[in-house]
Amino acid sequence: MITIIAATNRPNSNTLKVAKYYQHELKSRGIESNLFSLEHLPIDVLNTDMFGKRSVAFQKIQDLISTTDKFLFVMPEYNGSYPGVLKVLIDACNFPDSFYDKKAALVGLSSGKYGNIRGVDHFTGVCHYIHLNILPLRIHIPNIKTELDADGNLIKEDTIKFTNEQIEKFINF
Repeated sequence: MITIIAATNRPNSNTLKVAKYYQHELKSRGIESNLFSLEHLPIDVLNTDMFGKRSVAFQKIQDLISTTDKFLFVMPEYNGSYPGVLKVLIDACNFPDSFYDKKAALVGLSSGKYGNIRGVDHFTGVCHYIHLNILPLRIHIPNIKTELDADGNLIKEDTIKFTNEQIEKFINF
């Protein structure tokens, strides 16, 4: 099973729009996927779900993570890296079995001109530590506000080309 993670807890984010775009593109190729936005993490996750404790609300998330074979992380740039809420998710999940020897693709985006290159690199290091195998083709989408139309579709030809290439490689990964 594939799970797409919109790696921010910001409501109505461009990250969620890009995650939905990827989900739509996978579906157009006959591949079903789950979409989980980190805006749906339990509000008190730091107090109820860290260090082996488990709330009923987070158990549903843990079950989704546990049954996922492949992850697609869409992550915005926050202060030159990836959002802390993504690290909270990783830390709250059971270690090592939640991610160990599973596969992932990474998509970075930013309102600036680098598409979260540093954040994707930082998160790659975390993925290596938890033995999550990363697809070598990592996508960086800069100036995200100019990349999406009103319906949340990517509109620039080169971005569509590279995301399509990543999707095809991810399916076969």
